[in-house]
Amino acid sequence: MDSTDGADPASGFTRRYGRSPDVVWSAPGRANLIGEHTDYNEGLVLPFAITERTIAAAGRRGDGTIQVTSTAYPASAVALLDQAGPGQTAGWAAYPVGVAWALRQVRPLRPAPGADLFIDSQVPAGGGLSSSAALEMAVAGALAELWGLDLSPAELARAGQRAENDFVGAPTGVMDQYASLLGQANAAVFLDCRSLAARTVPLPLAAAGLTLLLADTGERHAHAAGGYAGRRASCERAARQLGVPALRDVALADLPRAERRLDAETFRRVRHVVTENARVEATVAALEAGALDAVGRQLTASHYSMRDDYDITTPALDLAVEAALGAGARGARMTGGGFGGSALLLVDSFLAGRVGTAVTEAFAAAGFAQPAIGEITPGPGARREQGKQEPLACLTRLS
Repeated sequence: MDSTDGADPASGFTRRYGRSPDVVWSAPGRANLIGEHTDYNEGLVLPFAITERTIAAAGRRGDGTIQVTSTAYPASAVALLDQAGPGQTAGWAAYPVGVAWALRQVRPLRPAPGADLFIDSQVPAGGGLSSSAALEMAVAGALAELWGLDLSPAELARAGQRAENDFVGAPTGVMDQYASLLGQANAAVFLDCRSLAARTVPLPLAAAGLTLLLADTGERHAHAAGGYAGRRASCERAARQLGVPALRDVALADLPRAERRLDAETFRRVRHVVTENARVEATVAALEAGALDAVGRQLTASHYSMRDDYDITTPALDLAVEAALGAGARGARMTGGGFGGSALLLVDSFLAGRVGTAVTEAFAAAGFAQPAIGEITPGPGARREQGKQEPLACLTRLS
């Protein structure tokens, strides 16, 4: 859900509802530096928040109704919170209504509170930048403050995930919500998706003369579609066959045994998850040691694993990676859930123009639509933009 008119959300709220909002919250999308499809396997991830954000302006109402409008869609969606449930709200509005529903599962306030919401977003939908988590966390922050809820980052993140999993029907992990909540400028979030322990890892790109480019192929995916769900089901089935709680519990040394017990396709899925967890750890170690060349190699190895073992890349994503590497990129990989979206390119800053041109020309030669290529910068996480109370203290700490 992209913004169409760039209107100030507070003014947009006033135009739609005839009064000023009580609170305004924003939350960013995220790019995943490395650690793809490991989150729902209780593994390791290393995402970062981006500077593009979704803003939610919210106002109180006392009739147990939630009403949602946005800059992108003229029609309002309305739901009674006491009657809201999975499958009852269609389209993009299922995400904010789902967050309200999920928050009430955490804190079952009686009588049901209500809210008017106005949404504006800079995060492109379906491009691998988790526009859904940005929307969820902006709404979660606004509603938590509006309704006087004292929630930890884990509770806010889980509410967003529950909205996406149970209300919308997209079987995603919790990485995106954590990255949107806890991101910091010039840093990534190293998250253990089993324990939910998180810490920041510096991304000193500018000091090292490096730039991250995002090449958006224009191919759009939907997490509720079968490809993503199929990969998750395959991993859960493999864990049962291997007798472990989750694929997080399979070590590199266990892969030969896994290969003997699993069919070829399922083994490849397992091999991606196991080696991707190892690549996340290696990337964190390289960043903390200042060995940025090693980071690039891990990114590229991750892409090849997603291409060859997890089967989630597309010809356009593969071409973006190969063209970037051929033009001198330090590393390149698909980012996001796959089946479309964007490639993340780690380049020397002085080569950024050449790499971008090489990708654009390769797409033209292959008959693909022109990609959108630009610099992507790690930015701050969710925050209150306007309100009458202090910001939620939980968003200032990693816990």
